[in-house]
Amino acid sequence: MTWVVYSRRGCHLCEVLIEELLEELGGRETPEIRDIDSRADWREKYDTRIPVVEVDGEWLCEHRLDRPRVKALLADSF
Repeated sequence: MTWVVYSRRGCHLCEVLIEELLEELGGRETPEIRDIDSRADWREKYDTRIPVVEVDGEWLCEHRLDRPRVKALLADSF
């Protein structure tokens, strides 16, 4: 599975979500963290929606981590 988190530097919600996601993943997966300010298209798409989590290119959640969905995906993949 490919886990991607769209975030930006200095975003407290992003930091919290990333920490929670890493805890849920437990080292089984490593999310790619994408700084939306590094690309204009990401900034335009995600500006006020961050943090946003995608798995294999599909939207999973935004603003807060959807722990039940993360657990379900992990259970299905292992």
